[in-house]
Amino acid sequence: MKIGFIGLGNMGAPMAANLVAAGHEVTGFDLAAPCPDGVAKATSAAAAAEGQEVVITMLPNGDILRAVAGEVLPAMAKGSVLLDCSTVDVDSARAVADQAAETGVLAVDAPVSGGVGGATAGTLTFMAGGPDAAFGKVKPLFDVMGQKAVHCGPSGNGQAAKICNNMILGVTMIATCEAFALADKLGLDRQAMFDVVSTSSGQSWSMNTYCPAPGIGPQSPADNGYKPGFAADLMLKDLRLSQQAAEAADADTPMGARAAELYATFVEQEGGTGRDFSAMLPRFEKRGRA
Repeated sequence: MKIGFIGLGNMGAPMAANLVAAGHEVTGFDLAAPCPDGVAKATSAAAAAEGQEVVITMLPNGDILRAVAGEVLPAMAKGSVLLDCSTVDVDSARAVADQAAETGVLAVDAPVSGGVGGATAGTLTFMAGGPDAAFGKVKPLFDVMGQKAVHCGPSGNGQAAKICNNMILGVTMIATCEAFALADKLGLDRQAMFDVVSTSSGQSWSMNTYCPAPGIGPQSPADNGYKPGFAADLMLKDLRLSQQAAEAADADTPMGARAAELYATFVEQEGGTGRDFSAMLPRFEKRGRA
């Protein structure tokens, strides 16, 4: 398949490389990042999109997505697919889908879960929104870049699924870190804490798979000085998107709102920038009850 790939940063580059390894013809464009081996370099986003069956975007936010869509859609053939794998606000995803429909292009919003490790290993999970026909066309690409793709419904629903999932993740990671910090102060050994909670009603992905306590459970960023697998900055971005969506939908999400506030403080005032989102644990270790 002929593919254009726009946005070749930490996530996009390994995704594009996996497509090349699977035999697809990939043309890439990024304002700063180099093209991975095997990806032909285009001089602009529009040039990367011209004549392609699928154009994949992996971009930082909704404003940039809207701008790039404005560049690439006029260059895309009718019946081709714009596959956006960025994490953006639901309104931007739906606006781009409407814009694509006006030009005869199919659109799929398919944010990912799995981080850089999943992008490299080809084990991402895709949460996709868009028409059945569009999802069917790009499903073989999901199979190359990931281990699972869930069609969540019409345009925007992929983004909706992503922000709901990550709101849960942000809240549960904070609760897990709080619990370890409390266990420390109560004199409960961390390994004993893990052994109980990981097999009891308090178990979660944050505890069982991505434990924030160094040396406890499966290996995680906590065992590497909290070098990010999923940066706290990105968790803050996703939590803010969840609250933006909650406000638009008139949804009461007090735990999500509080998690957004805590991550904002951590990232913007307490040195959390560039650290893994599980580094909330050493943050809570240092604090008493306010």
